[in-house]
Amino acid sequence: MASSSELKPLPPEEPTPPKPVETRRGPHIWLTPLLDGFLSEHLSKAPPSELLRYRVLIGTTLFSVLFTGLFLLFTPFQPSHVPTMVVGLCYLAVLVLARRATSLALPGLLLSAASTLGWVSSNLINGAPLGGTHASAMLLPAIAVYLAGPRPGFFITAVLCLFAGFIIPLYRIHIGADLGPYTLETFWNAHITAAVSLLGAWLLGTLHSTARDAAHEALERTLKTLRESEGKLLSVVESTDDLICALDTNRHVITANAAIRRAYRVIHGREFQPGQEFFTGTPPEFQARWSPRLDRAFAGQRLRLEDDDWMGDKPVVMDVSVSPIVAEEGRVTGVTLFTRDITERKQAEARLKEMHRTLVDISRQAGMAEVATGVLHNVGNTLNSVNISTGLLKDQLRTSRLSGLLKAARLLREHASDFGAFLTRDPRGQRLPGYLIALSEQLEKERETMSKELDSLSESVDHIKSIVSMQQRHARSAGVVEQLPVPVLIEEALRLHAGSLEREGIHIEREYAEVPPIFVDRHKLLQILINLLSNARHALLESSTPDKRLRIRIRQNAGGERLVIEVSDNGVGIPPEHLTRLFSQGFTTRKSGHGFGLHISALAALEMKGSLTCTSAGPGQGATFTLDLPMEGDTEE
Repeated sequence: MASSSELKPLPPEEPTPPKPVETRRGPHIWLTPLLDGFLSEHLSKAPPSELLRYRVLIGTTLFSVLFTGLFLLFTPFQPSHVPTMVVGLCYLAVLVLARRATSLALPGLLLSAASTLGWVSSNLINGAPLGGTHASAMLLPAIAVYLAGPRPGFFITAVLCLFAGFIIPLYRIHIGADLGPYTLETFWNAHITAAVSLLGAWLLGTLHSTARDAAHEALERTLKTLRESEGKLLSVVESTDDLICALDTNRHVITANAAIRRAYRVIHGREFQPGQEFFTGTPPEFQARWSPRLDRAFAGQRLRLEDDDWMGDKPVVMDVSVSPIVAEEGRVTGVTLFTRDITERKQAEARLKEMHRTLVDISRQAGMAEVATGVLHNVGNTLNSVNISTGLLKDQLRTSRLSGLLKAARLLREHASDFGAFLTRDPRGQRLPGYLIALSEQLEKERETMSKELDSLSESVDHIKSIVSMQQRHARSAGVVEQLPVPVLIEEALRLHAGSLEREGIHIEREYAEVPPIFVDRHKLLQILINLLSNARHALLESSTPDKRLRIRIRQNAGGERLVIEVSDNGVGIPPEHLTRLFSQGFTTRKSGHGFGLHISALAALEMKGSLTCTSAGPGQGATFTLDLPMEGDTEE
């Protein structure tokens, strides 16, 4: 089953189906193809706003050709028809240019000039006194500006103003034309007013054309920016491997990228058809799963979910985002679906979880092995002291004077019947009391020595028991924190090594400053001290120096909040390249070593909120181990 997490829903609103597009019918059905047929291929592909101007040019030219042709056809030929014929030929030339031109400038200018020529010639030939003021002249500046542009239109307008305001009235007065009911002043006022009106028509046309061109340029820039943005967006959408599509309110696919088309071919074995229904070709269980989700999206909710599906014969996991498309008025007009294949990520997460479980098991096993190694190492160090004490006891028993006591008892038993005579007359009996006194003193010394060794042996056995108990109760919770005088604990550790240190000629130097007792786990600290003393002993034994010295120093740091214990020797020393690895598990330079003592000691120091470090001037220069502990210790249980 797929799981989903929803975002904040939008206010639900009933979706409304899109309005059907009305089919308009009118003259453009036959007129537009007719006008476009006179345009060149380049002009016919112009933007709609420019194409409208081209069609106006063709329409005006066709009307002018038709009007001129009818005029020449139905009026008797006169010499005054020659300018009209020239104007008609110019109109035909405009149609020819429109079939070959790449812009409107030349055909538009020629049409405006031909219209102006026709107007001027008709006013010069016509006998009407105020023909130059006819309202038809107002069309010429507007047409010139619209078709040829403001500057060519101004040239046409200037010609019209010159003829309307000066040349035509002067010509009429010169030939003595009849002014009819008009006075000369009225005649001139009418023509000058016509010239100003023509100039005003050009000005209004120019303002309109400039505003239209500015709006057109702004629109073109906006459209260009939109097209570039759309192209970039489409490039991103098409190049991504995510499946992206959009649905309308009827659940028809209105757009889909290349990734979803490829997936459709893999799943359904056929090409995707734009505009098809979303559930086309999908199994019933897919429709049952997705239909409620789409209903919620069309109600205005955004959905984010993981969907288990099949891609061909391969199971896949999809991360799907479904978002409503909301119009300005808040109405939902469709939905978008963004789908990403996260199968590999899910598989990687599963593998990572499995690896994590495996690492946890391995770590647990490694921890158990380290605990066992630590127990064996620490017990082994203590067993060295046990072996030494046992050996001393065996030597003491082997050289004991107890056999002399047995011989004296045998003599007394042999002379039990004449005990008095034996003590007074027999030389052996006379020496027996003194011998027994000396023997008793010797036996007393042996008892004291053996009692000390038995105490040391008992301490070693207690330490072994505490090591085992500490490891059984797991590290920090193992020991009991108590307030102890550190020198006493150091002397206890020295006693465990006293026999071997004395026999091997190692001189011990003590520098104990006056320090208060500290709160510490006794057995953890004792474990560290025993390891450091054992390490110093081996370093001294491997050294060839005759004066073997082991110095133990106790002090407080400058602030007085920490205790510092230094164990120094003048043994074989440590190379600089080994100092950084000295406390690593398994690292050792001794053939018989196993590399766990210092590692375990460093961990124990950390457990007590302290640190264990080492310094050495190099091979043959000895080494100093420094144990730094807080005075308050670790009081947590």
